[in-house]
Amino acid sequence: MTNTTAARVGLRALLCACSAVFTLDALAAEFLVRSQAEFDGRVPQLQAGDTVILGNGEWRDFEIDFYGAGTADAPISLRAENKGEVRVTGESFLRLAGSHLVVSGLVFTDGFTPLSSVIAFRRSEGELAYHSRVTETVIDGFSNPERTETDYWVTLYGRHNRFDHNHLSGKSNRGVTMAVRLDSEDSRENFHRIDHNYFGPREILGSNGGETLRIGTSHYSLFDSNTVVENNYFDRCDGELEIISNKSGSNIFRGNVFFESRGTLTMRHGNGNLVEDNVFFGNGVDHTGGIRVINARQEIRNNYMEGLAGYRFGGALVVMNGVPNSPINRYHQVDSALISGNSIIESDHIQLAAGSDEERSATPINSEFSNNLIANANGKDVFTVYDDVSGIEFADNVLNRVESPQLSDGFGSAELTLTRADNGLLYAADSDAGASRDLQPIAKRSTGVSWYPKPEATPTFGHGEVIDIVPSAGAIFEAIERAQDGAVIRLASGQYSVERLIGLNKSISLVAAQTGGAEIVFDRSSLFEIQDGGSLLLEGLVLSGERAPDSAGNALIRTQYMSMLHNYELVIRDTTIRDLDINHSFDVLKVAKSTLANWISIENSRFENITGHILRLNAEVEDLGVYNAEYVDIEGSSFTRVGGALVEFYRGGNDESTFGPHFKLTESVLVDVGLNTRNKPGASVFLHGVQVTDVSNNRFEDSAPIKIEHTVGEPRTAINANAFVGVDVVEVRELNSAFDNTAVLNNNQYSQ
Repeated sequence: MTNTTAARVGLRALLCACSAVFTLDALAAEFLVRSQAEFDGRVPQLQAGDTVILGNGEWRDFEIDFYGAGTADAPISLRAENKGEVRVTGESFLRLAGSHLVVSGLVFTDGFTPLSSVIAFRRSEGELAYHSRVTETVIDGFSNPERTETDYWVTLYGRHNRFDHNHLSGKSNRGVTMAVRLDSEDSRENFHRIDHNYFGPREILGSNGGETLRIGTSHYSLFDSNTVVENNYFDRCDGELEIISNKSGSNIFRGNVFFESRGTLTMRHGNGNLVEDNVFFGNGVDHTGGIRVINARQEIRNNYMEGLAGYRFGGALVVMNGVPNSPINRYHQVDSALISGNSIIESDHIQLAAGSDEERSATPINSEFSNNLIANANGKDVFTVYDDVSGIEFADNVLNRVESPQLSDGFGSAELTLTRADNGLLYAADSDAGASRDLQPIAKRSTGVSWYPKPEATPTFGHGEVIDIVPSAGAIFEAIERAQDGAVIRLASGQYSVERLIGLNKSISLVAAQTGGAEIVFDRSSLFEIQDGGSLLLEGLVLSGERAPDSAGNALIRTQYMSMLHNYELVIRDTTIRDLDINHSFDVLKVAKSTLANWISIENSRFENITGHILRLNAEVEDLGVYNAEYVDIEGSSFTRVGGALVEFYRGGNDESTFGPHFKLTESVLVDVGLNTRNKPGASVFLHGVQVTDVSNNRFEDSAPIKIEHTVGEPRTAINANAFVGVDVVEVRELNSAFDNTAVLNNNQYSQ
C-alpha cells in the first residue's frame, strides 16, 4: 500500500467515526440524520457539495428549514435514505433558502402545513432560494382539514429555481396547488422551470381558489416572470374554471397534457406569453376546456384539443372581450394575439369576444387567427361570436363542412376525413392545417415519480365486498362499522330498527335483496350522517320516519356539522321515503356549510308525507360564489304531500370561477309540494344562482310555483314540456343583469 493510499484510508476511517462519509475527490460529506434535532444541528454546518440524508420512516411534525450556499458544481442536497420511504406527516413543511440546493425523494402525506405553504422556496421575505431544485418528491392529500382555509402546496420565490418530476395529487382545501410569486423584486424575471410533474386529480372545490397552477397575481401582473412550464401532465384537475391561471408576462407553456380536466389554461393577466405544443384530451367530460385568451401579445400555436365539452369561459378556445381602460384586476383588451396552427377536434365551443357586456366592451384588435383546423363529425358550427370581431384577421383556416357558418372569410370548408396517427392524434387527410404531425404528447408515466402510484378512476359505489344481513337489533349499524370503503350491504326482507345515528366516513351502499322488501325505521333525529370521506347509496328500500323523535328540524340524512374536506355522493334509487312528519321541517337531506356533494341523484323513487324539504341545499348564504352541490339529478320520481320545497338550492354572489351548480328534474310528478307556510321561498323548486337547469316532462299539481333567480354569468335554464295543474306560472328573475332573462320556456301547459 502506498503512503498516499494509506493516508486516504486513514482519513476515511476518521471521518466515518464522525458519522460522515466524504467523497475523496471533492471531500463532500454525507450525513445521515434520524431526528429533528439532528437535522437542525447539521444544517448550519453544511458546505458546498454536502448531502443530508433523512433516515427511512415517518417524520411527524417535521419542520424542514433547509438552507446553505452550494455551487453549480457542488450543490447542497437533502434526500431520502431511499426514495419514497421517508414519510413526512402531521403538521410539517419544507422551506429552502440560499443557493444551489437540491431536495429529493420525500413523501408528504397524512397531514397539512401549519404555514401558508407545504414547500416554499424561501424561509422569510428576505431569505429566498436561487438556482435550487425540488425533484422526485410527493405531496399526496396533504390538505388542511378545514376546506375553506387557504394554503399553497408549493410556492416558488427567488430566481432560477426548478420544480421537476414531482407528484402532486389530492388537494381538497382552498388555495392554489402551486404558485409562482412575484411580490418582491428578487422574484421577478425569475426564469423558473416547472417540468415533468404529475398534477393529479383535484376535486371540485365549489368556489374560487381551486387553481392547480398560478403564475403571478393581478397586482404584479404587468411584470414579467419568464417562467417555463413544460412537459407536465394535468390529470383530472377539476378545482375551478382556471386549471392554470397565468397572471404575469413572458411565460412559456409548452408540451403539457391536460387529461379530462375541467377548466382552461387561462391567460388571465400579463402580456407576451407563449402557449405551444400542448395537448388537451377532454373525452367528452363535462366542462373540459382548452385555452382562454386575454391581454396583449399572446401567441397560441401548434396546440391540439380533442373532445372538449366546455362552453362560455370554459370552451375549447375562448377569446375574451376586455374592459376599456381596465383596472389591473379586471379584463385587459386582447391585442395582437396570434392563434395559429392549432387543431380543435370534436370539441363543442369556440367563443369569440366572450364576456361581452356593458363593462367588457373592448373587442379584440390587431389579432390573427390562421391555419387552424376545426373539425366536428356532426357538422356543428362550434363558433359563437358575441361582439365585433373585425379586429381579428382570419386566414387559411380549415373547417369541416358546416351549413351557414357564422364565419366564412378566412375559412376553407370541406368534407374532412380524419385519421389517427401513431402519436394518438387526429389529422385531416388532405390538409396541413392545424397541429404538426410530429407533436408528441408526453405520457403520464413519464411525469412525476416512478415509485409512487398515480391514482386511477374508481367508482364511488360497489367496488367493495358484499355483506348480507337479516333483520336483527343493530344489524345495519354493525355491518357498516365493519365494512370497508365501497362495500355493498344487502338487506334481506323485513323491518330493521336503528336506535343510533349511523355515521358514514366511507362509501356504503345499502341495497334491498328484494325491492321494497326491507324497511328501515329509526329513533334518532337523523338516520344517517355523511361525514368526511363518506358517501351513501340507498336502493330498493323503504325508509320511514314514524318513530323519529317529536322535534323540529329532523333530517333523514344530514352532513356533519363541521366542514367536510372531501366531496360526497348521495344516490337514492327505487326507494320509498315516507312519514317524515312527526314535527315541522323534517327534511330528507339537510346540509351544513363547507360541505359539497359532487352528485346527488334521485331515481325512480317515491316520497310522501314529509313536512320539510326533500333537498335543503342552502347553507352557503354569504354570497361568495360558494354552494352545496355540483350536480343534482332527479328522474322518474314522485313527491306527494311535501310541505317544503323539492329543492331549495342557493349559490349567491357574482364570482365566475365555477361551473355549477347544475340541476335536472325530469319525468317526475309533484302533488301538494311546497305549500307549508314555513317554506320561505314559497316555491316547489327554488333555484338561486344555479348555472345549468333542465326541468322537463314533469307534472306539477296543486303545488307552489317554480322560482328561479339568475345571478351571474350566462345561466342555461330550460323549462320545457311540463304540465302545471293548479300551479302559478314559472317565475324567472334576472337579479344582476339589465338584459332580458335567458331562460327558455317551451311547450308548458297550464290548467286549473
